Amino acid sequence: MTADREILQKSTRDLGQTRASLAAWLAGKLPAGSAPEVTELAVPLTGQSSETLFFTAAWHDGGAQQARRLVARVAPQRVDMPVFPSYQMEREFQVIRLVGALTDVPVPEAVWVEPDPAPLGTPFYIMSRVDGLVPDDITYNSDGWLLEASREEQRRLQESTVSALAALHAVPDPEQTFAFLQFPQAGDTALRRHVAHAQAWYDHAVSLGGRCPLIERGFRHLADNWPADPGETVLSWGDARVNNVIYQDFRPAALLDWEMAGLGPREIDISWLVGGHEVFQEIAGLFGSPGMPDFMRLEDVAAQYEAQTGHQVRDMDFYLTYTAIQWAIVFVIVGLRRVRFGEQAMPDDIHDLIINRGPLEQML
Repeated sequence: MTADREILQKSTRDLGQTRASLAAWLAGKLPAGSAPEVTELAVPLTGQSSETLFFTAAWHDGGAQQARRLVARVAPQRVDMPVFPSYQMEREFQVIRLVGALTDVPVPEAVWVEPDPAPLGTPFYIMSRVDGLVPDDITYNSDGWLLEASREEQRRLQESTVSALAALHAVPDPEQTFAFLQFPQAGDTALRRHVAHAQAWYDHAVSLGGRCPLIERGFRHLADNWPADPGETVLSWGDARVNNVIYQDFRPAALLDWEMAGLGPREIDISWLVGGHEVFQEIAGLFGSPGMPDFMRLEDVAAQYEAQTGHQVRDMDFYLTYTAIQWAIVFVIVGLRRVRFGEQAMPDDIHDLIINRGPLEQML
């Protein structure tokens, strides 16, 4: 497989129409006579799931002109082959709102949510825009500000991110407070339901033409190597990786992308943080870069997490394999989307869409 740095198409949305539709929607949210306008509408280069729109809303408030920099997270259109089979924007909005209210974990302010698809074609929510730097979704350890940072700065970013994860897992009574995050699939534990939910996600990939024997082998491997005791259930971010964090001075200013939030063991997020970096190390190798081999190492992350929380990190072979399986599902769906948009030809072997194929095969 080869890697490139081209911008992947994620949406067929017309931005001009979106600007007008957003302004019309804001007119119904703001006081009469506000005459809102949407300016500086832009789409960031990162992200492969929900559509993200940066914009500034300007409106009249009495005799004064007001302006606010905002971000819209918009469920993707079905024609654009979304990464996930469904998008629950109200659910994601409520997670951000509650995390902001109940913890010191930094998140954007949740401003508005719109479940009606009429204004923009799909549901969406609005949050405040937070300034800072976000590691690139593809090449952060091949080039860019994080790679060029000093080892001390990289360590500060790593440790402060793990600290934010530990703080998130400390939310009391998560199964009651965040009961709406319990996955609907059958299972006698949160981990059983979590993995069953991922299996349903894979079934969605199959429906798109993405049947993959390696992923199916992975799920069988999980069933045969199930943890004897998954431990307590916590609020799980789900997509815990540095690409989903806005940083200021190498510390989190906002945790983003809560589409995969759920309930489950602590190790789900720990393995995603570590395993996600391992995936990007694989991508760095495709670019001919050594990457950042000393960053987000399991032994370092686990030692800090254990010291900070008192929880002994365990069964990481299982959880890292589970992480790798989910990444494989992502790569299959994104690869099929690239084929649909004419960005690449369909390979003879679907496994060639999976960037982390080699590491996953070794795990199994």
